[in-house]
Amino acid sequence: MIERIWHGWTTPKNADEYERLLREEIIPSFADKNIDGYRGFRLLRRSDQQEVEFVTIMRFRSIESVKQFAGEDYENAHVPEEAREVLAKFDEQAHHYEVREQVDY
Repeated sequence: MIERIWHGWTTPKNADEYERLLREEIIPSFADKNIDGYRGFRLLRRSDQQEVEFVTIMRFRSIESVKQFAGEDYENAHVPEEAREVLAKFDEQAHHYEVREQVDY
């Protein structure tokens, strides 16, 4: 299992709109692509007085599944134009981690 982790930041004013875009448009579009090996999505949000940080974690069965989603330059971030309009800054690259162990309670 591979987890693709990415960070983006908004102003407090734009945070709810960005989260809405993720929930209603961007995340569902990933599932609509019917990528063999796509296993889901987690969204984390953390606020302080200056900015709001979002962390997205996508799960894939293998790095080949990641490439099917993102292309051969799979480390490049996938940031749709409508998201770029409300983000203050974002990682240009996503990071990929092999899940070595997972314990759920």
